[in-house]
Amino acid sequence: MITVALPKGRIADETLDLFGKIFQENFSFQDRKLILEHMGFRFLLVRNQDVPTYVYHQAADIGVVGRDVLEEHELDLIWLLNLGIGKCKVVVGSSVGKGIDYRKPRIKIATKMPRITIRHFSQKAIAVDVIKLYGSIELAPLVELSDGIVDIVQTGATMKQNNLKVDEVIMDSSAYLIANKNSFYAKKQAILDLQSQFQALIQQ
Repeated sequence: MITVALPKGRIADETLDLFGKIFQENFSFQDRKLILEHMGFRFLLVRNQDVPTYVYHQAADIGVVGRDVLEEHELDLIWLLNLGIGKCKVVVGSSVGKGIDYRKPRIKIATKMPRITIRHFSQKAIAVDVIKLYGSIELAPLVELSDGIVDIVQTGATMKQNNLKVDEVIMDSSAYLIANKNSFYAKKQAILDLQSQFQALIQQ
């Protein structure tokens, strides 16, 4: 049995579609259930941010999660394959017509990704105070809680609607197949077989 941690939402749906194409079977969670067992796999539906934790602590052997989440967690995991799904960008954003005043001795940035934010600005030698928020990040510059934000955008529509603009792209992100190191060695052949089946599928 291989246990797979999936993030609730679009990435889980798209990953289960890939499993369906590989095994010619329907993989879908029953209403409100968080565990699905099918064809020698046990799928766990967890919060996006928790996928690396489940895999790192071997509650799951493998997982699928965005590069942005992996970079933020910095856990010792094996990155097996970029699946090319769940594409988005991590960006610095600010209010239209105002922007971020980089002449200030310190700037305030609101984000749910403090590690990525600190690393990005420290590489530019810019002193930053990070304000950690869990949602509605776009609101922060509008009420002067912060000078700018670091957030994920897919189309940029939410930022536009809230009178914000993208100043720069920190990274492009998409979902990766990842593995726990111990699981990888214990179930190496099964995991590598799965990796090559995914690879063949996404290269079609």
